Amino acid sequence: MHGSGEAQVIISDGELSSLLSIAIDNLGWSHDDLQIIKVNVPDDDYYNIPISWFDSIAESDIRAEDVISALTACFNQDNDFALFIENLSALHRRRVKYQRILSSQPMSNMDQIGPRSLLEYGGCNTTLLANWMVWRKWIYDIDNRSAQETGYLFQPLLASCLGGKPVGSKNSPVKRLDANGNPTNQGRQIDCLVPSNNRTYELKLRVTIAASGQGRFGEELSFAEESQAAGFIPVLLVLDPTPSNRLTELSEKYLACGGAFYHGEEA
Repeated sequence: MHGSGEAQVIISDGELSSLLSIAIDNLGWSHDDLQIIKVNVPDDDYYNIPISWFDSIAESDIRAEDVISALTACFNQDNDFALFIENLSALHRRRVKYQRILSSQPMSNMDQIGPRSLLEYGGCNTTLLANWMVWRKWIYDIDNRSAQETGYLFQPLLASCLGGKPVGSKNSPVKRLDANGNPTNQGRQIDCLVPSNNRTYELKLRVTIAASGQGRFGEELSFAEESQAAGFIPVLLVLDPTPSNRLTELSEKYLACGGAFYHGEEA
């Protein structure tokens, strides 16, 4: 289950059984050896299976007991299977949710976007301008929701692949420092904590000037210091290879605090 209200997404027993079967095939395991019934999926590649197919199988007669039995067999085969199916399920939930967003995102009306015509009115046909403004806003809203949902999915997935997990500020071992550099009782959220190598990761798709403009850049700089003060090795990992002055400043801070920096292909 994910979300609440109209945005709530619940993976049915039929869908979960299908995801289990896909995971087993991906890992090269035998359904027969595990004594698990193979689900006849449309394609071995999850990304080639339409969401509508998963919707149709949601009404199947798969029982919860069968799913639990299959999960148990997979965990007995390899306990790390939990990581695989958890991430695949998280990906599926977000994809289902985004399909709902695509089908239900409302169009803006002129009361909401009309003032923007001041910048373009008279430059083209009025009807064309009105239609352009409505569709442009809808596409922007959809893109914004896409970025939002991707962000929610990206960090937990990457954290688990690094062998760690996100930690909220309430239970964080990394504490904010006061003006004198002394730890306070206020914790810092950690994108990924890997106790096995004593590392705290800051995970980013990209670094722009937006953080600075909104007054958050100081927070990002201080995380490296606070991680070091707590006895951890701070690591900055940025997937987007695009360089920027802010990224340079941020990466230098991590390196100065005894940490590491991975960028683009290296990340």
